[in-house]
Amino acid sequence: MKPKFKILLVYPKIPVTFWSFKYALRFISKKSASPPLGLITVAALLPPEWDLKLVDTNVGKLHDTDILWADYVFVSAMNIQKVSALDIIDRCKKLKTKVVAGGPMFTTEHDKFLYIDHFILNEGEITLPEFIRDMISDHPKAVYTNKTQARMDDSPAPRIDLLQMNKYASMSIQYSRGCPFSCEFCDITLLFGHKVRTKTREQLMHELDCLYQAGWRNSVFIVDDNFIGNKKKLTEDILPAMIAWMKEHNYPFRFNTQTSIELSDNDELMSLMVKAGFWTVFIGIETPNEGSLAECNKNQNIKRDMIASIHKIYNFGLQVQGGFIIGFDHDPLSIFDLQIKFIQESGIVTAMVGLLNALPKTKLYNRMVKEKRLVETSTGDNTDASINFIPRMQLTTLLNGYKNTLSTLYSSKKYFERLKTFLKLYHPSKHSNLKISLIDIVALFKSFIYVGVFSKMRFDFWNLFYWTIFMKPRLLKVTIAHSIYGYHFQKILSKHMK
Repeated sequence: MKPKFKILLVYPKIPVTFWSFKYALRFISKKSASPPLGLITVAALLPPEWDLKLVDTNVGKLHDTDILWADYVFVSAMNIQKVSALDIIDRCKKLKTKVVAGGPMFTTEHDKFLYIDHFILNEGEITLPEFIRDMISDHPKAVYTNKTQARMDDSPAPRIDLLQMNKYASMSIQYSRGCPFSCEFCDITLLFGHKVRTKTREQLMHELDCLYQAGWRNSVFIVDDNFIGNKKKLTEDILPAMIAWMKEHNYPFRFNTQTSIELSDNDELMSLMVKAGFWTVFIGIETPNEGSLAECNKNQNIKRDMIASIHKIYNFGLQVQGGFIIGFDHDPLSIFDLQIKFIQESGIVTAMVGLLNALPKTKLYNRMVKEKRLVETSTGDNTDASINFIPRMQLTTLLNGYKNTLSTLYSSKKYFERLKTFLKLYHPSKHSNLKISLIDIVALFKSFIYVGVFSKMRFDFWNLFYWTIFMKPRLLKVTIAHSIYGYHFQKILSKHMK
């Protein structure tokens, strides 16, 4: 008889950061923005007869009794979760429970972590089955690694039954892996390669069915690093199927994802995405300075009017969140003003402006090592005003300029000016669910109190609130949501920019 193991899957805590939306989540009584998709996918790869338990420390507590119950504790983490991950590992070792570690942080730097019994690196569909076989035969190795890229049609539907779904603001689905681009600072191609691999239409529809049958009726984040990596398959197969599914089920979800700026060049693709229920896309803009774009090999953003591209996406009915970076070698002293001007004119309300950091094993990291400019390991939080290499710009000038950029962008005046610019340009489709739900009503009244009375944003909040009521009443839900995000961003600003 094969042994039956008890597996505890633990997801470390994500600190309060720009993308944690911690202060915003309180308005809708949620604990975390999204679930640990990697861990619940790993759970689906384990033998079904094994006993599994999931503890996401972002939504619940990890107790010693949980650790003592398990034969093995599986931990997956990103760099930003390092402190929490090390604490979990330390607790497991004190209680003499074996630890199995995988995920992005361990895949790139497993040699720097002690006291871990087994590493499952790279893609779990490839490395985990070998570990399972060795577990069963009682001869597991210390490290399992394989650079072979998994076929996405071998990737199972995640075990969403292990989640406390009501604790999350959004659910997550992975449709593809890989990115065709080669940005110097990015670790995506290091982890998943350049070839874009996708799930089948049937797999994706099955995962939508699973969420629907579990009672989910809210946001779904398609976590792909570049959702439009295979445009042909999307336009001819995936998006038409999603459109039909959403119509059949009365549009229960709103989708968010990440894409490249090239999306704006494809009218058909944008139109299909909107019809399929996509609301928001995150785009890595990085910088309006073309010299810096060339430096980091962000060639897809060069020689185009990026503001016009963004406005075109708004007009098709998609909201844009943007990633921006300061600290490139080619950044001029005027970069701070250039970034502020670009972001304000673009109307990108949620603008994540970070300092450049060299993530482990990336091309930027290797260059910094070669140039003897690497100082320390990145924190993984590119908005905490830290930098892990010696910049070309004088460090004090860079840090002061960066802090002033964030303080300006997330001042009440600039933030609501940007939000108003966006609202004027945004034209949601008739399929966009902009009706006010019960949870929206609760968030609305909380926003009246916390944003409209007690925050520094109160005067600008009420001005835009009444402008929306009279000029864009259909977008009231959008205005309130972004006002709450603004409240969160100001809280983060006060934490990091002291």
